[in-house]
Amino acid sequence: MTAETIALLRCPFCGTNLSLVNNEALKKKGKFIETGVLGCECCAFPIVDGIPVLISNDRIREALRTLEAGHPNDARQLLLNLDQVRANALTNLIAAKHRPTYRELLSVLSIDAESDYLLYRFSDPTYLSAKAVLSVITDDERRSGPALDLCGGSGHLTRALMLRSPHGDTVLADLFFWKLWLAARVTARGCVPICCDANNPLPFLTDHFSTVVLSDAFPYVWHKKLCATEMMRVSKRDAVIALPHLHSALGENVSAGEPLTPAAYENLFEPHAPRLFDDQRLINDLLEEKIVDLTQNLTPSGLGETPSCTLIASTDPLLFSRYRVEGSKRTPDTLAVNPLYRIDYKDGCTQLTLEFPTPEYEDEYSATKRYLPARVTVEADLRGPITAKLIGDQFRELRNNHVLLDVPRHYC
Repeated sequence: MTAETIALLRCPFCGTNLSLVNNEALKKKGKFIETGVLGCECCAFPIVDGIPVLISNDRIREALRTLEAGHPNDARQLLLNLDQVRANALTNLIAAKHRPTYRELLSVLSIDAESDYLLYRFSDPTYLSAKAVLSVITDDERRSGPALDLCGGSGHLTRALMLRSPHGDTVLADLFFWKLWLAARVTARGCVPICCDANNPLPFLTDHFSTVVLSDAFPYVWHKKLCATEMMRVSKRDAVIALPHLHSALGENVSAGEPLTPAAYENLFEPHAPRLFDDQRLINDLLEEKIVDLTQNLTPSGLGETPSCTLIASTDPLLFSRYRVEGSKRTPDTLAVNPLYRIDYKDGCTQLTLEFPTPEYEDEYSATKRYLPARVTVEADLRGPITAKLIGDQFRELRNNHVLLDVPRHYC
């Protein structure tokens, strides 16, 4: 966290400016604030590992007292919500000679089925569709300013947004400190992580962001009217607001949350000229034709009983065009075998076998079978570093089918 980040923030409760408290909790490394306390006219908030926690509850207040008493590691343990066994396991991971991977850290930090969703996120159909949509709506100099990934979890889509924004210009906001901690450490290094609650006023300046994204999570936000109003408030007048994968109350969804009808979603964002798109058509177009067609918006009634839809709000009519999605031209951080595959190596060949972590995951993300082959044989050793030269003629096909993934370093 830096002074520039503090200038962006406002207290979510009283709306006043935040300032850095000059006390013994303050620790800096150059311009980067590692630990400290932010104060306003009504509250004090802890900063731990560079992440400001703009929430007020008993656990956060305890972490603040612990931090001010000179125990930043204990404050981190409180914010990560770890019992002593898991805290010891995390300490051992961090102290190990090798840098711990996202997968290893996730096994300690997440203790429910969400860990499967997060680990395999880079190849699930909702991610592929949302990433493609973001790639086309942000691929314009007019929308190259600051971006906000709200309720962005551990930063998978944040990483995609960062490809099109300057370093330090992409904010990742989420309720859970542990997800932000993972993002800052592995998934979206260089993002600006802010711990806050989307059920409260957002702790950001008005008219600041050029792109605001809330993917997958909006049906789980209880104060939807407040959240929608706040998303529009922090957006510039010509910004794009995107909500991929909105569960519809008229369709059937696994873990649906508290969904609204498409008409209700549209009404919430009416001041920003929203348009609705059928998620099934978006993924079909992407897989079959490599396009994102934003001319095919539908009326709420036209969506019928579709399970989910994507809302894109923008006053720029030129945004709603037909785009061809090109493959990534950047050098990947790390090429890795999709973690959904079991790797078996023998006699110069690697056998990859698709294995879902649970029947529930397989059911919810059954669309992955459209592009992930059940078995693949590669005449190379994929247990170590992977390069195009190592794989040869199969390389492009394995990338296109998401058998090989471009992942952050130390991911899996």
